[in-house]
Amino acid sequence: MESSALENNRRVCVLVLDSSLMHTQLVADVMRRDRGLNVLISESAQAVKATAMDRAINVLVISSNLEGQAQRGFEIVRELRGSSPGTRCVLLLDSSSPECILEAFRAGARGVFSRFESVEKLSKCVRCVHEGQIWASSQQLQVALDVLASVPTFNALDAKGMNLLSKRETDIVQCVAGGLTNREIADRLHLSQHTVKNYIFRIFNKLGVSNRVELLFLTVSQSSNAKDVSNSNAKRAVEPSLQYNAPFLECQRAAQEGSVTAQLLLAEMYRTRNNPEDHIVARKWNLIAIAMMLDADQELSETMSREQLIEAERMADDWLKKKHPIRVCV
Repeated sequence: MESSALENNRRVCVLVLDSSLMHTQLVADVMRRDRGLNVLISESAQAVKATAMDRAINVLVISSNLEGQAQRGFEIVRELRGSSPGTRCVLLLDSSSPECILEAFRAGARGVFSRFESVEKLSKCVRCVHEGQIWASSQQLQVALDVLASVPTFNALDAKGMNLLSKRETDIVQCVAGGLTNREIADRLHLSQHTVKNYIFRIFNKLGVSNRVELLFLTVSQSSNAKDVSNSNAKRAVEPSLQYNAPFLECQRAAQEGSVTAQLLLAEMYRTRNNPEDHIVARKWNLIAIAMMLDADQELSETMSREQLIEAERMADDWLKKKHPIRVCV
């Protein structure tokens, strides 16, 4: 019995809730073929939240369509970000539309799995998500990156040309873009974590963003120009001498040090080369950047109340709907 208990502790604990009890059971049965997974099933959305709070659930596999509501699964994932931040989520999507993919990532999913994929791949998806990776197809990932690329250029000046951000606030933004946590920013700038948190909220208000991920999106273009490693330059870097290109080397160094901006630009440099191996490297850096942005957003979410999370989501939805209208998935 002790050996069996030890084996269970080593396995990845997975909770499954599909659109119906029958589908839930079928998905769970397939996943139980993987002996490295301890697969549990849930009978309702309410039970999911209770189980995630009471037990150490590593990964939640949940349908976007629950209880006859097309987006109920998204709501559950959002709620778990605050109540059970240690639980990583995979959303089962009935639709592969860009709207559904965007909504899944915005809700906080670490993996999106289409109904059109073989359910046998789901175990691999769960393992990847448990290890801290992002699970998405090339097409799904491209949707997220297209949104990132379409965000307007960040400008820290108002209509009169006055600086919106103080010198200290600019330092904070640079640290956030570099992927630093609040604690790391506090250590680097010799501030308290509480002071850093206040600065970040002040920056949000000045720039009209509602979370750390949006702030990172807004700084991509600005940071690109500052480093002279813009997307246009990256697209011209098609020569085989990339490894001797100074902007490339600088971008590579910053990416290795954890700069999300540099990771995205490095991925673009590799993507524009007509070499399948370079495309693999490009996707690697894209996945790393998205994972870091999700981690940063989760860290911020953990400091906020449920009311603040809902308000931030509403503000983000309002902004994104103006640029990318989201339709209800059916």
